[in-house]
Amino acid sequence: MSAIALITGASSGLGRELVRQVDNGAAGHIDEIWVVARRADRLESLVRTCKTPVRPFCLDLEDDASFEILEAAFAEERTSDELASIRLLVNNAGSGTFGAFAQQDRAAATQMMSLLMRAPVELTYRALPYMAPGSRIINVASVAAFLPQPKLAVYAAAKRFILDLSRALDAELGSAGIHVTALCPKFMRTEFLNDPGDTGTAACMETAIGYERVQDVASAALKAAAAGKSLCIPSLDMKLLYAATRVAPYRLALAVERALGVI
Repeated sequence: MSAIALITGASSGLGRELVRQVDNGAAGHIDEIWVVARRADRLESLVRTCKTPVRPFCLDLEDDASFEILEAAFAEERTSDELASIRLLVNNAGSGTFGAFAQQDRAAATQMMSLLMRAPVELTYRALPYMAPGSRIINVASVAAFLPQPKLAVYAAAKRFILDLSRALDAELGSAGIHVTALCPKFMRTEFLNDPGDTGTAACMETAIGYERVQDVASAALKAAAAGKSLCIPSLDMKLLYAATRVAPYRLALAVERALGVI
């Protein structure tokens, strides 16, 4: 029975770094890494550069057919009476657009909702029958999930959905030895910020909360998942922010954001 790691959004940034670290053994024994992204050339690069066998899936997770293709691939891995073993599922694919809701292209909001909320739910449903005690799920949320975020309203709400979904699923599945980790990083220097929409708002937010290294985020996520933690906040300052949001009224947090020039 093959031990499979499935990572979406694998062609760049955090996804690519997670592939690299899994390939180097950071997720334990993995026989094959399945990588999902829209750019075939980037996926082929992973096939060439990883020591672990890599199976590329050039798919757009906004398309329902993508989930059917992946589910069929899980079923094809059956050997005799054994199912494929998905040891790690990382729901990382996503997009984000900054700016006032009323001024955003509706298509951008639809894309965010599809990739950030629907895709992780669909993939988790389809992967669970192939998981066993010891399997892990990492859902990439964000520090934006901690508070409602004016000028990042849909993105922040979608990430809050993932945060809450992940912690609830971890409580449900923990007795079966399967754990779900919500990963909440702050900004990383990745392609995510290449086309943020409202560049002024994006720049203010970047200045207010700063960056962390993609390597550190990937390492923290894999360690937290291995330990069965339901929440991973890699940076210390964001851990303090999360603690503060648990007790501070939203109006106060909003006033601080305005004072910092974030909104």
